[in-house]
Amino acid sequence: MVDSVYAGGMSLEEVIAIRVREHRLAKRISVAALAQRTGMSKAMISKIENAQTSCSLSTLAKLADALSVPVTALFRGVDAEREAVFVPAGHGAQIVRRGSNVGHLYEQLGSLRGEHKRIEPLLVTLTEASEVFPLFQHAGTEFLYMLEGVMVYGHGDSRYEMHPGDALQFDGEGPHGPVELRELPIRFLTVTAYGTMEAAH
Repeated sequence: MVDSVYAGGMSLEEVIAIRVREHRLAKRISVAALAQRTGMSKAMISKIENAQTSCSLSTLAKLADALSVPVTALFRGVDAEREAVFVPAGHGAQIVRRGSNVGHLYEQLGSLRGEHKRIEPLLVTLTEASEVFPLFQHAGTEFLYMLEGVMVYGHGDSRYEMHPGDALQFDGEGPHGPVELRELPIRFLTVTAYGTMEAAH
């Protein structure tokens, strides 16, 4: 039997009851007709729709087949509470990196680690030109979105002139970073996503 779990204040039985009734009514199927399609009694269908019984996996499969929906549709809304990170403007953690003392500010906007992945967003502000441009290399895929100013950004041997609204996505393993600052101040958002193996490190 499928054990009861609680999510959003409802038991698994209650969620299944709501979904079965929802799909049955949407397809204009009567309790009697659903009972006939599944080979169950009308009393059993009624118990399921009133959350008075726990369904076995085979019962759920029969219901899903009779309602022409995937079994997962009967669990919609059971997801455990998902983690989120909210960072108010100006409250991101400042990260010291090469170039930080010459007007390069790296502000972390949060870090979210799931079971199989991790993302790290940064807001980068460059207010002064520098002779030294830090180059970075790391695992994962990086997405960069230009907010203000103009700069030339390098990735490996390639160069990209970036203006507000421009976006760049690249493999973080390749050396990357600002190469030339054309119009200050420069602000851009960068989000790095790590995969299953990378998130484990």
